[in-house]
Amino acid sequence: MDRIEQSKKEHEVLLLNREKISIKGVIHVDSFDDRQIVMDTDLGMLTITGEELEIKQLDLEEGNFAVEGIINSLQYSIGNRNNMKGKGLLERLFK
Repeated sequence: MDRIEQSKKEHEVLLLNREKISIKGVIHVDSFDDRQIVMDTDLGMLTITGEELEIKQLDLEEGNFAVEGIINSLQYSIGNRNNMKGKGLLERLFK
């Protein structure tokens, strides 16, 4: 069974005018700055790129996450922080 089939929580991404994004199903935020946020979600690693990104909400118990700024892209990749541990950011992104 792959990770998508194993996910029991509801995963939701709500993007409003490319300026605000709310995500349900966040497990861990791996790294963040004003141009890129990398997180582990119920459905795999998610990378958000943009400009002036600012985290507005982070509740890992509930799995809720919100960010504001200019959203340029969202990209999912297979894997999670456990099997990426010890690798650099570029190595994880270009696995």
